[in-house]
Amino acid sequence: MKTTIVWFKTDLRIADNETLTKAITQSEQIVPVYCLDDAHFETTVYGFKKTGSFRAQFLLESLTDLDKNLRALGSRLVVVKGKPEVEIPKLVQQFRAQKVFAKREVAFEEHKTEDLVREALFKLRCELETVSTSTLYHAKDLPFSIKNIPDDFTNFRKKTEQDATIRKPFDSPNKINSPTLPELKLPSLKELGLKKTKIDSRAAIVFKGGETEALKRLKHYFFDTQCLSSYKETRNKMVGTDYSSKFSAWLAMGCISPRFIYAEIKKYESQFGANESTYWLVFELLWRDFFRFMFKKYQTKFFLNEGIKSEKINSKSLNEKLLSQWINGTTNSDFINANMIELKQTGFMSNRGRQNVASYFCNELNMDWRWGAAYFEEQLIDYDVCSNWGNWAYLAGVGNDPRGHRYFNIEKQASDYDKKMEFRKLWLQ
Repeated sequence: MKTTIVWFKTDLRIADNETLTKAITQSEQIVPVYCLDDAHFETTVYGFKKTGSFRAQFLLESLTDLDKNLRALGSRLVVVKGKPEVEIPKLVQQFRAQKVFAKREVAFEEHKTEDLVREALFKLRCELETVSTSTLYHAKDLPFSIKNIPDDFTNFRKKTEQDATIRKPFDSPNKINSPTLPELKLPSLKELGLKKTKIDSRAAIVFKGGETEALKRLKHYFFDTQCLSSYKETRNKMVGTDYSSKFSAWLAMGCISPRFIYAEIKKYESQFGANESTYWLVFELLWRDFFRFMFKKYQTKFFLNEGIKSEKINSKSLNEKLLSQWINGTTNSDFINANMIELKQTGFMSNRGRQNVASYFCNELNMDWRWGAAYFEEQLIDYDVCSNWGNWAYLAGVGNDPRGHRYFNIEKQASDYDKKMEFRKLWLQ
């Protein structure tokens, strides 16, 4: 084929990008494209923006970095704004492309958009080929079909670890042939309907978007500091840059792939030795896989009040006052408040914090969990549709928790994980 389009989505990287690699091998010329989907900047039925300013800023940085990396290979990134089903076909006609390559989607809205693009391209006699690029284990390599994947993570993990292998990451291309492409032009946050929000100086880490920054963070956490060797012991801490890997934002935007991280863990283990901590990071990547495969299995169910449970649960109403107190960190719990203020001021919260504020929302405030999930969707830099809604459903007792309902004793959690009140003092001063 002469010309193909690579439609980048949440796979904003050059390394281990099968979509890009496939397109290069099948084409004479490549047109790399990103579409700022209007739907991603709308307000949801819950009253929150789908994308808040922290994540939008991270996205714009990631696109700038991708363009820089593409230019180094002889290409550029073409950025358009609008509906993908309108904008992608326009580019197909402009560049006379015979095929569009893109990352495969599993969540409902993303999948629907993919189908609309496919239909529009079909009318132009242009094919859309999608490639699975988001998980550690490829769906085809799992020891069960998607519909038969165990709903319990432990069973999924044990069987997968025993019977499946992780594929090697794809090498970065050395060169990309492209037609003459325009210089990158990105909209401002204001043009996206957002206000620029300065990240609080107390932030555990200042996330900067892009593959370059993702690789820099990996090098720092693995090889410069060897923090990976103590990851399991420190991952539940709440203050500081290196208590956890902090890869989540780059993983969510696809600036780095789980398979690439896995390959680097193996290099690290051969250099510094394997232990429980080096395994535990793989374990966490497996959780990410699990929720993605669950979304493929259950489609829209993760967005329902009753989640993936068959029995209808009592609908909980929304209390605007309690929701506002939770968002603004003015509840009766100083531990919850500190976590919620951190989220509001930085777009990030520790894993331990997330579990506690979600449990508090569902159990103490007794509100419909989907409002909490929707607020996280707006606020989090590292928002990932499957991990966010999957984890919220889990904590609300309507997801994959085999125990049915998980309740956190907030005071005990605060005393266990913030014994010296270091975290609370930092955010409640």
